[in-house]
Amino acid sequence: MSVAKLQTVDSHADAIPSDLASLEDWFDKRLDEKLAERESARTPSLAIIATKGTMDMAYPPFILATTAAALGWDASIFFTFYGLELLKKDLQIKVSPLGNPAMPMKMPFGPEWLQRINMPIPNLVAGNFPGFESFATTMMEQTVKAKGVPSIQELRNICIESEVRLVACQMTVDLFNYSQDEFIPEIAEWIGATSYLVEAKNADICLFV
Repeated sequence: MSVAKLQTVDSHADAIPSDLASLEDWFDKRLDEKLAERESARTPSLAIIATKGTMDMAYPPFILATTAAALGWDASIFFTFYGLELLKKDLQIKVSPLGNPAMPMKMPFGPEWLQRINMPIPNLVAGNFPGFESFATTMMEQTVKAKGVPSIQELRNICIESEVRLVACQMTVDLFNYSQDEFIPEIAEWIGATSYLVEAKNADICLFV
């Protein structure tokens, strides 16, 4: 054995304690160090299940996914049921204030005091006023634009550019008689809930929207 190898062996022998108590402490310390190294080298992951197809409910999954991607995380969104509308080539999504008492209407223009006022719209008005859904959608679009928030189309494009995995629910496609040609080509997979739940189970964070 060479002198260099003998020195290496001697060095390791000196580093490892001989008594049992010290040896246990040494192993605990080494284990903590290795676990910390593994944790720092691991990439966090986010799995989102998107079930809604309205404009207001389209923002949370796309904003969360793009934010995670910007942090260097692995992010994916599973679009199922009405959430699948968010993957269509031709986005035709609207705000649906009916039955949503938590969503007040706010003016996207005018003096600041006016823009701060919450204007809750009764369901009776929202459900019976012709064209109210289109009006609410226009108001939301103007508010988003005035505040410099990206549109749903822009956020979806950012997701694609950031390599967020966009996953479509094949069962929903079959259920609603969709054709895959109706959807954007950047969809990573067409799978069922069983397949995606394996990914969601292993994610650090899983959200249902």
